[in-house]
Amino acid sequence: MKLDSKPLNLSTSETESQLELKDEIDCNSTTTLVELSSPLVSDKPQKQQTPLVIFATTFVTIFLAEIGDKTQLSTLLMSAQSQSPWVVFLGSAAALITTSLLGVMLGSWIASKLSPKTIEKASGIMLLLISLMLFWDVAQF
Repeated sequence: MKLDSKPLNLSTSETESQLELKDEIDCNSTTTLVELSSPLVSDKPQKQQTPLVIFATTFVTIFLAEIGDKTQLSTLLMSAQSQSPWVVFLGSAAALITTSLLGVMLGSWIASKLSPKTIEKASGIMLLLISLMLFWDVAQF
Protein backbone atom coordinates (compact mmCIF):
# COMPACT_ATOMS: atom_id res chain seq x y z
CA MET A 1 0.00 0.00 0.00
CA LYS A 2 1.30 3.44 -0.85
CA LEU A 3 1.82 5.87 2.01
CA ASP A 4 -0.25 8.54 0.32
CA SER A 5 -3.28 6.31 -0.32
CA LYS A 6 -6.54 6.88 1.51
CA PRO A 7 -7.41 4.47 4.33
CA LEU A 8 -9.95 1.82 3.48
CA ASN A 9 -13.38 2.76 4.79
CA LEU A 10 -15.23 -0.34 5.94
CA SER A 11 -18.36 1.40 7.18
CA THR A 12 -21.62 -0.49 6.86
CA SER A 13 -23.10 1.86 4.25
CA GLU A 14 -20.09 1.57 1.92
CA THR A 15 -19.97 -2.22 2.26
CA GLU A 16 -23.70 -2.47 1.57
CA SER A 17 -23.44 -0.22 -1.49
CA GLN A 18 -20.61 -2.33 -2.86
CA LEU A 19 -22.67 -5.48 -2.34
CA GLU A 20 -25.64 -3.87 -4.08
CA LEU A 21 -23.42 -2.93 -7.01
CA LYS A 22 -22.07 -6.47 -7.12
CA ASP A 23 -25.63 -7.83 -7.28
CA GLU A 24 -26.39 -5.48 -10.19
CA ILE A 25 -23.44 -6.71 -12.26
CA ASP A 26 -24.45 -8.83 -15.22
CA CYS A 27 -22.99 -12.33 -15.14
CA ASN A 28 -21.38 -11.77 -18.56
CA SER A 29 -19.66 -8.55 -17.46
CA THR A 30 -15.90 -8.47 -17.02
CA THR A 31 -16.06 -5.87 -14.23
CA THR A 32 -14.65 -7.10 -10.95
CA LEU A 33 -15.18 -6.01 -7.38
CA VAL A 34 -11.65 -4.57 -7.34
CA GLU A 35 -12.56 -2.27 -10.22
CA LEU A 36 -15.62 -1.09 -8.28
CA SER A 37 -13.60 -0.05 -5.26
CA SER A 38 -11.91 2.99 -6.78
CA PRO A 39 -10.11 4.12 -3.56
CA LEU A 40 -7.97 0.96 -3.76
CA VAL A 41 -7.04 1.13 -7.44
CA SER A 42 -5.94 4.34 -9.12
CA ASP A 43 -5.81 4.52 -12.90
CA LYS A 44 -4.47 8.08 -12.83
CA PRO A 45 -0.77 8.51 -13.53
CA GLN A 46 1.16 10.11 -10.71
CA LYS A 47 1.23 13.90 -11.07
CA GLN A 48 4.66 15.27 -11.98
CA GLN A 49 6.06 17.98 -9.75
CA THR A 50 6.91 21.29 -11.35
CA PRO A 51 10.56 22.34 -11.51
CA LEU A 52 9.83 25.18 -9.07
CA VAL A 53 8.43 22.76 -6.46
CA ILE A 54 11.41 20.42 -6.89
CA PHE A 55 13.83 23.37 -6.58
CA ALA A 56 12.10 24.77 -3.49
CA THR A 57 11.94 21.38 -1.77
CA THR A 58 15.61 20.69 -2.51
CA PHE A 59 16.68 24.17 -1.38
CA VAL A 60 14.81 24.04 1.92
CA THR A 61 15.95 20.48 2.69
CA ILE A 62 19.62 21.15 1.97
CA PHE A 63 19.56 24.57 3.63
CA LEU A 64 18.13 23.18 6.86
CA ALA A 65 20.48 20.18 6.78
CA GLU A 66 23.56 22.38 6.30
CA ILE A 67 22.88 24.93 9.05
CA GLY A 68 25.45 24.50 11.78
CA ASP A 69 27.24 21.55 10.19
CA LYS A 70 31.00 21.01 9.79
CA THR A 71 31.11 22.74 6.41
CA GLN A 72 29.51 25.92 7.71
CA LEU A 73 31.75 26.00 10.77
CA SER A 74 34.86 25.39 8.64
CA THR A 75 33.83 28.19 6.28
CA LEU A 76 33.27 30.50 9.24
CA LEU A 77 36.73 29.75 10.66
CA MET A 78 38.48 30.08 7.28
CA SER A 79 36.76 33.39 6.67
CA ALA A 80 37.84 34.70 10.07
CA GLN A 81 41.45 33.55 9.58
CA SER A 82 41.96 34.64 5.98
CA GLN A 83 40.48 38.14 6.21
CA SER A 84 39.11 37.49 2.67
CA PRO A 85 35.49 36.49 3.19
CA TRP A 86 34.51 36.72 -0.50
CA VAL A 87 37.32 34.43 -1.60
CA VAL A 88 36.33 31.93 1.09
CA PHE A 89 32.69 32.24 -0.04
CA LEU A 90 33.62 31.54 -3.67
CA GLY A 91 35.79 28.55 -2.70
CA SER A 92 33.12 27.16 -0.39
CA ALA A 93 30.34 27.68 -2.97
CA ALA A 94 32.41 25.97 -5.68
CA ALA A 95 33.09 23.01 -3.37
CA LEU A 96 29.39 22.66 -2.46
CA ILE A 97 28.35 22.89 -6.11
CA THR A 98 30.90 20.21 -7.04
CA THR A 99 29.79 17.82 -4.30
CA SER A 100 26.14 18.42 -5.23
CA LEU A 101 26.94 17.69 -8.88
CA LEU A 102 28.60 14.43 -7.88
CA GLY A 103 25.56 13.51 -5.77
CA VAL A 104 23.14 14.23 -8.62
CA MET A 105 25.23 12.31 -11.15
CA LEU A 106 25.61 9.31 -8.82
CA GLY A 107 21.90 9.45 -7.94
CA SER A 108 20.92 9.48 -11.62
CA TRP A 109 23.18 6.52 -12.34
CA ILE A 110 21.84 4.54 -9.36
CA ALA A 111 18.24 5.35 -10.36
CA SER A 112 18.89 3.93 -13.84
CA LYS A 113 20.22 0.66 -12.37
CA LEU A 114 17.93 0.02 -9.36
CA SER A 115 14.22 0.28 -8.63
CA PRO A 116 12.94 3.07 -6.36
CA LYS A 117 11.90 0.51 -3.71
CA THR A 118 15.44 -0.93 -3.61
CA ILE A 119 16.93 2.56 -3.30
CA GLU A 120 14.53 3.43 -0.46
CA LYS A 121 15.34 0.24 1.44
CA ALA A 122 19.10 0.62 0.92
CA SER A 123 19.09 4.26 2.04
CA GLY A 124 17.01 3.36 5.09
CA ILE A 125 19.43 0.60 6.04
CA MET A 126 22.44 2.91 5.52
CA LEU A 127 20.89 5.66 7.67
CA LEU A 128 20.08 3.11 10.36
CA LEU A 129 23.68 1.83 10.33
CA ILE A 130 25.05 5.38 10.51
CA SER A 131 22.73 6.13 13.43
CA LEU A 132 23.84 2.99 15.25
CA MET A 133 27.51 3.85 14.67
CA LEU A 134 26.99 7.39 15.98
CA PHE A 135 25.11 6.08 19.00
CA TRP A 136 27.89 3.56 19.68
CA ASP A 137 30.50 6.33 19.44
CA VAL A 138 28.60 8.55 21.89
CA ALA A 139 27.90 5.68 24.30
CA GLN A 140 31.65 4.87 24.66
CA PHE A 141 32.70 8.25 26.06
